[in-house]
Amino acid sequence: MTAERPPSASRPRTPVVPPRTSVTAWRPAVPGISEVLHAHFTDHAYPSHTHDTWDLMILDDGTVDFALDRDRHGATGTGTVVLLPPGVPHDGRTVTAGGFRKRVLYLDTSVLPERLTGRAVDRPLLDDALLRRRIHQLHTALDATGDTFEAESRLAFIRERLHGHLATWRPRTPGREGSRLAAELRELLDARVSAGLSLQEAAATLHAHPTHLIRCFKRTYGLPPHTYLTGKRIEWARRLLLDGRRPAAVAAAVGFHDQAHLNRHFTRHMGTTPARFAAGAAAHGRRSGTRSGGLEVADEAGQQAGPGGAVLGGPVAARSPR
Repeated sequence: MTAERPPSASRPRTPVVPPRTSVTAWRPAVPGISEVLHAHFTDHAYPSHTHDTWDLMILDDGTVDFALDRDRHGATGTGTVVLLPPGVPHDGRTVTAGGFRKRVLYLDTSVLPERLTGRAVDRPLLDDALLRRRIHQLHTALDATGDTFEAESRLAFIRERLHGHLATWRPRTPGREGSRLAAELRELLDARVSAGLSLQEAAATLHAHPTHLIRCFKRTYGLPPHTYLTGKRIEWARRLLLDGRRPAAVAAAVGFHDQAHLNRHFTRHMGTTPARFAAGAAAHGRRSGTRSGGLEVADEAGQQAGPGGAVLGGPVAARSPR
């Protein structure tokens, strides 16, 4: 007698078919960006339409064909940036069976004024590897909840690059005022570690163009302002963790969006999670019979007093401008 096969063996396997369309969109908390769109299209065709925004697109795969103001264009691969101006009719369609994957930033006219529309119609395809890389870095920052200051900074450099393509404006090299501006920005950041501040607020306070301010800071201290601020928060978080505070409470105290935001940056800086860092300190304290940490929070900037009132974790030393 032949043994019966299990029911699962007699059923034909259903092939897994990837979705023909995948769309993810959201509105980030970054001034100037009205929407972010990530999409994969295999058979979709956009009808002719207009936007009130600038559409800044990069392709991650495939080819897209589109018409802008009755002229047809094609973008292929990952090297080209597509910029579509507001108010100008355009469409879009797939060319190959695999379709295309794209990431789009919808930028309002505070980033690019409408007066640049004509030049954008003439040159919707920008062959600029640095611009493409900066747009990718901005999308990465926008994917990570809580990294708004970094996203603002990256958008400022994208705006500057786009103005260079569409106009004759060029960035100014930091001069003698660079060290002064950098020191003033560092003071702002040190006073606002937990609360943070926006790039627009810093630029308005110091009466400086955003990208000029970032260049001055990086030239003086060797790292961009958003990286400096994250480092200050990590230093403060380490002290609170050594003091026995829970990671979720530490994240809120030092200015991270949530515990996941703290975990991501802490692990990148320290090579371990906040919970493991705190657990290791607690275990050492139990073995040695001493209290883990023992530091007190002195102010919002994360500076703390050690023995004799000495301040721990003060600001980094300034470099001499090159």
